Amino acid sequence: MRKESQDFLRKLLESPSPSGYEQPGQKVVRQYMERFADEVRTDVHGNVIGVLNPAGKLRVMFAGHVDEIGFMVKHVNDQGYIYFAAIGGVDANLVPGQRLSIYTEKGTLLGVVGKKAIHLMEPEEKTKAAKLESLWIDIGAKNKKDAQKMVAIGDPITFASKVENLANNLIVSRGTDDKVGSFVVAETLRLLNGQKFKAAVYSVSTVQEEIGLRGAKTSAYGIDPHVGVAVDVGFCSDYPGADKNTLGDVSMGKGPILHRGPNINPVVGKKLVETAKKAKIPYQMVGEPRATGTDANVIQISRAGVAAGLVSIPNRYMHTPVEVVSLNDLENAAKLLAEFVKGLSERVDFTP
Repeated sequence: MRKESQDFLRKLLESPSPSGYEQPGQKVVRQYMERFADEVRTDVHGNVIGVLNPAGKLRVMFAGHVDEIGFMVKHVNDQGYIYFAAIGGVDANLVPGQRLSIYTEKGTLLGVVGKKAIHLMEPEEKTKAAKLESLWIDIGAKNKKDAQKMVAIGDPITFASKVENLANNLIVSRGTDDKVGSFVVAETLRLLNGQKFKAAVYSVSTVQEEIGLRGAKTSAYGIDPHVGVAVDVGFCSDYPGADKNTLGDVSMGKGPILHRGPNINPVVGKKLVETAKKAKIPYQMVGEPRATGTDANVIQISRAGVAAGLVSIPNRYMHTPVEVVSLNDLENAAKLLAEFVKGLSERVDFTP
């Protein structure tokens, strides 16, 4: 991956974007899109929409959600400890002992999640699963009054982990679900810039996916696309204990995941596979027997219906502070979308 793209990805991953709040990650996406798109706008919901060839008769929408799981300040007790709730699907067992970033009006505040030390636990306590309501955040406050000078009820929180490199062109970070999707749809604009194609391309960095696919629903309604392809992360099955019988056979670095099932328009699904084969882009296939939990779900049923597709980035340890993805898979996903657009005719019929 070229250095400029890597720098954009790293900056995006390290920009906080907890679902439902102002999202600095969107500013990063917008700045990148503005370099390659004919127009860029942010709607009232917070979705960032980059457009190439807006006069094209066939409207193609790509959607990757920028929001990440996180937490919210719910209560400050008399001792100055903060109690909190989850935003999105958080595994409570991963939270004790974590460093967290709290985003306040005065800036970012570091906190640590406290829990009774194992030395002080009764034997039965050691076997119990963690519950968020029994955990607290310690910011070093002297008391409630001191804490309230620094934080406010409703302040958003994320894990405090940063982007780091692993072997074999892999990276580890919080929030790759699904800032890498936002990266891919923005990178697709870069690849298409200056190329010849007939479709109008709308690359959307969507919001609030983690709490109900909300940004994709409103942006799809506004764009009214003929084709809508979501870019999200998908489960790897190449680690110990993973069940390939239910997840499918998916490995890191072997290409983006394509899908078949009721959430995928058969014509779009077939064209994505044909495009990958023609361009010699590696891909993996997973069956989806029901509506997916991605933006493709609501895009498909927007207005009178949209020909939907889904491209997923293989991901290990989803919804943890140490999600792992391959830079090669990200590159290949963006190339696939760009080639897909270049192969579309204005006369294509997406009727199954």
